[in-house]
Amino acid sequence: MIMGCGRVGATLAKSLEDNGHSVSVIDQNPEAFRRLDSEFGGNKVTGLGFDRDTLKQAGIEEAFAFAAVSDGDNSNILAARVVRETFGIENVVARIYDPHRAEIYQRLGIPTVATVRWTAHQVLRRLLPMGATDEFRDSSGQIQLAQVDVHEGWVGRPLRVLEDATGARIAYLTRYGDGLLPTSTTVLQENDTVHVLMRADTSALVERILTSAPAVTE
Repeated sequence: MIMGCGRVGATLAKSLEDNGHSVSVIDQNPEAFRRLDSEFGGNKVTGLGFDRDTLKQAGIEEAFAFAAVSDGDNSNILAARVVRETFGIENVVARIYDPHRAEIYQRLGIPTVATVRWTAHQVLRRLLPMGATDEFRDSSGQIQLAQVDVHEGWVGRPLRVLEDATGARIAYLTRYGDGLLPTSTTVLQENDTVHVLMRADTSALVERILTSAPAVTE
């Protein structure tokens, strides 16, 4: 179920339906449903996404997941809380524009996507390619998955060497556009994209180590 039929909501609806899921979309403006694909076969409900009757009409009691992606932070977080606390839906995510508020709600156990922060990270990655981009944090905010740029000096070394140097784990690689789960013998290749799982309070250290040339060993 999706609350908000803007460009994000309409894109989500199409992607989910293309993958074989049944989708319901809620928006208080019936004109917003024009953004949906002409062949959209899901349920379109006009109303407020945090209103219990509207949610029931949209089928929340049978829903597997709920995404609140309207233009309003307050509406998104209120809807996410109602869906989780009243209807017991575990798979809930809310889009939040204010990154500071997103951190607070994340700590409360409500997964959020901070739109402004994500966009800023993507721009910075193109301006300053050496660094890290946050990709995921657990509900406590303590565990972080990040894409980390790696100095060319690490190329040709086993991933276990990177893990030993940083104390972090290489969760996976993107190699020639494909995801690769590393093994104990996987070696870093040129142009690999490295995704690192680590404690959030160590991210600066991990980034500093991997974006610098490895220490010379005798």
